[in-house]
Amino acid sequence: MYYFNKQLKYVVFVVFSLLSAWAQAGAYEDFFKAVQLNNVRVVQALLQRGFDPNSVSPEGVPALMVAVREPAIQVAELLASWPTTRTEVRNASDESPLMLASLKGYLSLVKRLVDNDADVNKTGWTPLHYAATGGHVPVIEFLLDQSAYIDAESPNGTTPLMMAAMYGSPEAVKVLIQAGADLTLKNQLGMTALDFAIRGQRANARELIETGLSRLAERQRRANAQGQPSSTDRAVVR
Repeated sequence: MYYFNKQLKYVVFVVFSLLSAWAQAGAYEDFFKAVQLNNVRVVQALLQRGFDPNSVSPEGVPALMVAVREPAIQVAELLASWPTTRTEVRNASDESPLMLASLKGYLSLVKRLVDNDADVNKTGWTPLHYAATGGHVPVIEFLLDQSAYIDAESPNGTTPLMMAAMYGSPEAVKVLIQAGADLTLKNQLGMTALDFAIRGQRANARELIETGLSRLAERQRRANAQGQPSSTDRAVVR
């Protein structure tokens, strides 16, 4: 009898384990299908039942990254605001969900990611670079309000203003200039923001940058005429 009971417990345990594994496998498939279809109701129900929001797809991509990439914006916003979601994940190109959301101009998603500890000032290419590339002024302004470094340098020394000048919008260039972006910086190829605008044949961006440079030169001329240190000199003094 003892042996029979022991065997019965073992059988029950095996059956329970198989059913549990089957249920988890089904939940996994349901979860990623719902992510791709932007089905918030199903994703939320699975999360409330304890499904891990940091699960990776069969291709090894975190669910949050999949949602941003699809795009499945409502699901991405849900995942971005879920307390246990890790927002600082990367794809093979070292891009974060915040970078991809900034590139596309998804302001609401950007805000939720930042609220859940996404890094505004990651090293290398930054979310501000990507927002400037897309020319998305509301995202640029939000990131700057969150203390994004306006003159952040990519691995080759390119700044957000340079990206805006070549790929973004005139409005993005204007906002960055008004916020104090350095017009004189050069990347590792010796190119300035003006050079980027010229190479990209962006006449409006070129005009804005040339106007900014003219005003900068005029301020420095007046400072020199009054015997005061220029903005550059003051920076050295400090």
